Amino acid sequence: QVQLVESGGGLVQAGGSLRLSCAASGSIGSINGMGWYRQAPGNQRELVAAFTGGGSTNYADSVKGRFTISRDSAKNTVHLQMNSLKPEDTAVYYCNAERIYYRGGYYYGVWGRGTQVTVSS
Repeated sequence: QVQLVESGGGLVQAGGSLRLSCAASGSIGSINGMGWYRQAPGNQRELVAAFTGGGSTNYADSVKGRFTISRDSAKNTVHLQMNSLKPEDTAVYYCNAERIYYRGGYYYGVWGRGTQVTVSS
């Protein structure tokens, strides 16, 4: 079954940087709309950054200018470079794909298991 696997989370001091990566496993045909979401304790899951259907990017206002999403389509991976991290960025970060073509079928709304990011003050 198709899976998204995140890596790169951890503990960092405020002002530091982390780079998250998300890789799709298996014989992927194509992936559309990959992005990153996060969920802090007691909060709803929210968009952090994502590629739209037209290939442009969409960022949450709270991370604009600090986070950068990028992708390697050949490797079916997406990255999130996070700079100038703040304690309020602490959350579990999830990778998402709107649609994946895998072994002759489409899978919609695929999520990874998440990776913890903790920013200390």
